[in-house]
Amino acid sequence: QVQLVESGGGLVQPGGSLRLACAASGSISGFYVMGWYRQAPGKERELVASITPTGRTNYADSVKGRFTISRNSAINTVYLQMNSLKPEDTAVYYCNGKQVGNTYWGQGTQVTVSA
Repeated sequence: QVQLVESGGGLVQPGGSLRLACAASGSISGFYVMGWYRQAPGKERELVASITPTGRTNYADSVKGRFTISRNSAINTVYLQMNSLKPEDTAVYYCNGKQVGNTYWGQGTQVTVSA
């Protein structure tokens, strides 16, 4: 059983930056994809960005050019660098990892973009 623990959320002004981190309790090499999702109040959870072990990335249109997902397999951590943040980026951000037959979620970290 792998646990995913997010960190790095907080309150930031519009235009600011945050970096989220997702630390796995075990190796992330067994995940065929890892990603970040977010859920705003009253909305469905949506995919923000994902990354494969080969480094192939995928982004939601709303964050392209502003967010960057990366991974450091040596320390079993996935990051989400968020720049030029907007109020509409406010949400709880969740780390996700998929293995064959299993999907893992972190507990979530709140990101609030407000003046």
